[in-house]
Amino acid sequence: MTDPIGVRARRSPTLSVRVRILAAILLVTAAGLAIAGTTAYVVQSERTLGEIDAVLIDTVDDVRIVAADSAARDLRGTLRAVIAGVRPATNESTLAVIDGVAALEPRAVDFRLADDALVQRSETETGSGEVVLGTVTASGRLLRYVFVPVSVDGDPARGTFIAAFDLNAELKPVSDASRTYLIVGLVTLIVVGLVGWVVAGRLLRPIRGLREAAARITASDVSERIPVVGHDDVSALTSTVNDMLDRLQGALTGQRQLLDDVGHELKTPITIVRGHLELMNPDNASDVVATRDLAIDELDRMGGLVRDISALAQVERSALANVHPTDITALVERVRLKAAALSAHSWVVTATADVVVLVDADKLTQALLQLAANAVTHGAPTGVIELGSALTLDAAGRPHLHLWVSDHGPGISDELLPRVFDRFQRGTPGRGPAGSGLGLAIVAAIAQAHGGTALVAPTPGGGSTFTIDLPTDQAPASPDLKDIRS
Repeated sequence: MTDPIGVRARRSPTLSVRVRILAAILLVTAAGLAIAGTTAYVVQSERTLGEIDAVLIDTVDDVRIVAADSAARDLRGTLRAVIAGVRPATNESTLAVIDGVAALEPRAVDFRLADDALVQRSETETGSGEVVLGTVTASGRLLRYVFVPVSVDGDPARGTFIAAFDLNAELKPVSDASRTYLIVGLVTLIVVGLVGWVVAGRLLRPIRGLREAAARITASDVSERIPVVGHDDVSALTSTVNDMLDRLQGALTGQRQLLDDVGHELKTPITIVRGHLELMNPDNASDVVATRDLAIDELDRMGGLVRDISALAQVERSALANVHPTDITALVERVRLKAAALSAHSWVVTATADVVVLVDADKLTQALLQLAANAVTHGAPTGVIELGSALTLDAAGRPHLHLWVSDHGPGISDELLPRVFDRFQRGTPGRGPAGSGLGLAIVAAIAQAHGGTALVAPTPGGGSTFTIDLPTDQAPASPDLKDIRS
């Protein structure tokens, strides 16, 4: 049965991130342009309509003034004076109606109002003698009109003065501006689309490189890296991914080296045990006992090797989850007290950094005790073993915390110094039981987990000094160091 989740995971996306980003940009831009254009059109239209209504209302006053000043004795003469005195504006026309019939209109107008529907509407709406303002479609035009009733004492006829604006003609500049805005908006969208496509492509180029690099990475080759371009969030992501690949490559390299070394180290005891078991004479009791003792000894050594491998793997997997402020003076003193149980040497703390720094106290204690055990095994059989700590500044002025253990034994040969912290690297045989060769590798791993390094140098007068060098934010308060003697 096909796994639907697996099918969905393998299905190619219908739209790329670049297309979706560009679509979002265009939608937001189009929405902004549409809202701005619509708002401008509505505001300009309302302003134009308001101006038309203001002119029509002013026309009412003009009609009444002209009618009052007219010397005519009848309605027709009065309306003729009104038609002559109230001149229509651009896109405006006037008409005088007497007893429901279009009677008088100006000669030079943009359009004619002699429309039966409009005349009949004026008669109906002015029946009560009130001025009427409204909108109607007549003669194929959208008109904004005012009906002004006009009467003359002594004349029974009923008259109406009509003034109307062609709204489409009045709103034409606004409509033309809106069409121009629409064209400009479409051109703007095209330009934004082209620029957005190019910019999105450049911004997403590192992500495409990341995807392509991830596709090329295999379990056996993680050497691929992505070029870092720029100083933005995407370049920061690229740097983070490259750092992750560095750590992954280091882990895979270490794992491969560990497996190779373990295979080499375990092959010898297995071969020894198998060879003695094959050659053992089961009828010879002493031969059986000797073979058994040898096999147990080799198995014990293999057990110690497995424990050290497990400890090293645990240190390398650790993310320093227990980092907390630690008093370095107290930590070194605790290590001195614990190391005193390892041998009868005189354990001396020669210098201390009286500071509190953020470290994993348990792991540092483990590393220093490992160095102490190494000093007991490979140093002088008696005498002084020194411990110490100090804050120093490197060449760039950055503070570092140094923790060290010094012995006064035969020291380490020049040929071995570069490899002393390698896995399964053993020096000259010491006085104690042979180790697995992982102790100093564990010390180096703990130092690296803190962002530092493990170093070794000859001790003046003979012997070796192993130092754990850790970067810290705690600057040294004084160049003087505090001496402590036990």
